[in-house]
Amino acid sequence: MMKTREFLAKLKPSPVTLILLGLIVYLWFRPPAWVTDQHAPAPDVPIAGVAGVERLADLRGKVVLVNFWATWCPYCRHEMPAMQAFYADYRARGFEIVAWSLDDSADQVAAFMRAEGYSFPAPMADRAITAAFGGVDRLPTSYIIDRDGVIRHKISGQVHYGRLKKLIAPLLGDAGRS
Repeated sequence: MMKTREFLAKLKPSPVTLILLGLIVYLWFRPPAWVTDQHAPAPDVPIAGVAGVERLADLRGKVVLVNFWATWCPYCRHEMPAMQAFYADYRARGFEIVAWSLDDSADQVAAFMRAEGYSFPAPMADRAITAAFGGVDRLPTSYIIDRDGVIRHKISGQVHYGRLKKLIAPLLGDAGRS
């Protein structure tokens, strides 16, 4: 019969196992993404279904996160709580989100947004909109547009609150605020 101490010793993970588990946890909460600086004018595309806004140019004067996503994309679903939290914290300071969905059904997107409690706009994207941004070849993909309507950053991959704060707060003039 095995003693308790011997049994517990067999269950002790190796240092390599602990390092791998730590890396997995880190990547889950701080997902990899590629951020590239851009300095191109944002396309003036129509925005359907957003109250008081007909075109992207109508948001000039605000810092805008344009996000391309889909309900079937697990990475997109994982980043949305951080987007909502950032939206709630910074909307009053001149921040806006346009989360263009690449889903097939507007009803499905509306039901998802309602069920999850997300309050930022999520209109449907079509080929013309994705093409205007140079094509969207992976999800999620986001663009940060400054107050003058210039795309400042492209993020290929998930966003998280810290990344949004680092990239957007300086554009809002809030670099030193919490």
